[in-house]
Parts: sequence; C-alpha cells; structure tokens
Amino acid sequence: MKIDTLTTREQLKAYFETGKYPTQSQFSDLIDLLRLKEDVLTKKELAIFANNLAAIDNVFVNFLVSDMGNLNFSIVVSTEDEPDQVISARDFKSFLDKRYIIGSAPYTIKVKEVEEGDLRENEYYSLVYQLNQTYSILRLFGNNLKTVPVGFDFGELESIGLPIQISKGDYGKKINILNTNIKFVNKTQVPIRYRVQAPGWSNTYRSEDTVTDHYDLGDYFTFYYNADLTKVDQSIQCNVYDADNDNLLTTAYLNAGQNQNNFNGGQVVGIRNVRIECNYSADEK
Repeated sequence: MKIDTLTTREQLKAYFETGKYPTQSQFSDLIDLLRLKEDVLTKKELAIFANNLAAIDNVFVNFLVSDMGNLNFSIVVSTEDEPDQVISARDFKSFLDKRYIIGSAPYTIKVKEVEEGDLRENEYYSLVYQLNQTYSILRLFGNNLKTVPVGFDFGELESIGLPIQISKGDYGKKINILNTNIKFVNKTQVPIRYRVQAPGWSNTYRSEDTVTDHYDLGDYFTFYYNADLTKVDQSIQCNVYDADNDNLLTTAYLNAGQNQNNFNGGQVVGIRNVRIECNYSADEK
C-alpha cells in the first residue's frame, strides 16, 4: 500500500463484509494502518501529534506539589455523560503535565482521597486552586485543621483549566479557625456577587449569606465584588457594616458602564458579624 493512497476506514470495512473473503493485499492494508506498540513515531508524526494535542479544548486538571511527603491526595471529576474520573496528585511530574477531562459540563469536582502524611506540630498543607483566571481559592489543612475533607467541593469551574497547587509549611504555631457571619443585601436590580479573602484562606464568589472559616494567622479579610455594569447608567456603592452596632466599616464604589471583575472592596479587622448592603449611589438615584 502506498502512503499517498491510504485506504479509508469505509474501504477496510467493505473488505470484511459478510460473505466476502479478504485478499492478502487487503489484509496488508489493514495491518499497515495499525499502530503497533513497537512502532516508533517519526519526527513528522510526533509534530502532527503534538499539534493535535495542543488543539484539544477539553477541560483539564494539573497539579503542582511541593514537599508533599507521604500525603495522598486525589480528586474525582463527575460529568453529565461520562463515568467519574479520578485524578491523583502523585500522577504529575511537573506543572506542565495535564489530565484532560472526558465529558461535558457541568463538572462536579470533589476530593476523593486525602490521607495526611507525617506533619510536625505546627506544619500544615496549603491548597491553592483556580476556578477562574482572575483569582485563587486558598485553604490550609492538616493536623487540627480538618478543612479539606473527603467530599470537599472545589466549586463551579469557570475556566478551561483547573490548576491545583499543594505545598507544606511550618507556620510556627497552632492555627485555629475563626468564624465571621456575613449577611448580604442587594437593593439594586444588578446581579452582584462578593467573595472574601484572608491570610491563607479565601472563598468563591456568591450572592447569598455565608459564614467564613478563616484562620487566626491574621483576623482580617478583604472583600471583592463582581458585577457587570456595562449596560447600567447608575453607579452602585456597597457598604460594609459591623452588624452588631451598625458602624460603617468600608465602602466600595462600582462604576456605571464598567464590568467590575474582582473589584477590591476594602478590608475589615476583627469583626464577627458583618452586613453588606449594595444600593445605587445616592447622587444618581
């Protein structure tokens, strides 16, 4: 069989239709089109394969682990139309490695296995991952912090890739969890989401009330907002109050005509009950 006259798949099928007897040359055509284990790809074939791989637009996961020790950590990805896929951090040799997800969105990504390795008293694992290219989710776990258990939900993936980093560090003290209640009130017609970030901890964007489980590495956190005002002619201000005494703590101004993505909305310190109120700016009502 000449390389420039490759037999098509349909032709091969026709050779083996019921009642037909394939000839020696037809069997040769079939064998020539097989890729055997001992075959070595030419540079041209490798280049074609690499280009095809680069063009894959499936969602992928990649892990970067540092000083992981004997920690066992894996996730399970569920899709609408394919069996669950388990991906282990130990399968990755570098951050360039990728595991492509087979199946269609929505994707549910949860911790499948987490078995702590040998940690000293003040050592913890740091988990950092990105659901969106504009921000990262942070968690510490290990020892007394049972914050990333089996079944931990990573959240809704908003990007084509899910980069995950795990490292181990000594923080010099035992870390404890602090809880702050956050009530969110949106008095506008514009969908607004917020998220919170603290030392070693952050969460996803949301539009409902929440309770943080941040750490006493530093009892302060920063608010971020997400709102598309490109078709809105009124600016919005989001005021953050100490819900125990109604003291105004910080204010964020979301400007009309702009897409506010991951907008820094100010910082609060040592507050256990917070209320966020978003309304149209007073001078534009």
